[in-house]
Amino acid sequence: MEVGSGLSVKAKSDLVLVELAKNGQEKAFATLMNRYKDSIYYMLLKMVSNPSDAEDLTIEAFGKAFGNLDSYSPKFAFSTWLFKIATNNCVDFIRKKQLAPPPLDHIQENENPASNIQSDLPDPEEILINDQKIAVLKDVLNQLKPPYKTLIELRYYKEYSYEEIAAELKLPIGTVKVQLYRAKNLLYDIFKKTGNL
Repeated sequence: MEVGSGLSVKAKSDLVLVELAKNGQEKAFATLMNRYKDSIYYMLLKMVSNPSDAEDLTIEAFGKAFGNLDSYSPKFAFSTWLFKIATNNCVDFIRKKQLAPPPLDHIQENENPASNIQSDLPDPEEILINDQKIAVLKDVLNQLKPPYKTLIELRYYKEYSYEEIAAELKLPIGTVKVQLYRAKNLLYDIFKKTGNL
């Protein structure tokens, strides 16, 4: 199956898609994503043992890869490069999770659980801060172009699944995931520019 430069037929076909993706062709992004998303997802699932985290990490891996296509070297198969990005990103995620403080449900047995229970009601200061954050978020969200704004609203306000968003917007699920990743990046950029990070 090896042809010419030592890359397999599939790897050569990936190269063509990468070039198209570099030129902004959405279909090329979606095709690459559909080709590798399941294998990336199952690899990450083995690493984190949490389907929700594995799904988010899969999207992040593709987002990082698509955002850095210019640094990809055709000396290696695209899949090798993509798996390396996914693995490194996952290792970072696990490291950060290990540094995070343990959740409250890990109360030591000799402690009195009642002494750790706090009121679920936010105090007035928290309410004010949350209201301000919501106002800022709405303002930032309004700066996004309509398709991206809609995606963010469906995913994070209405809590639609990727499948529900794809059905609602009549888009392939790969396109939904790629565009949602872009929408999150655009939001992040706006937050940085407006000093709200």
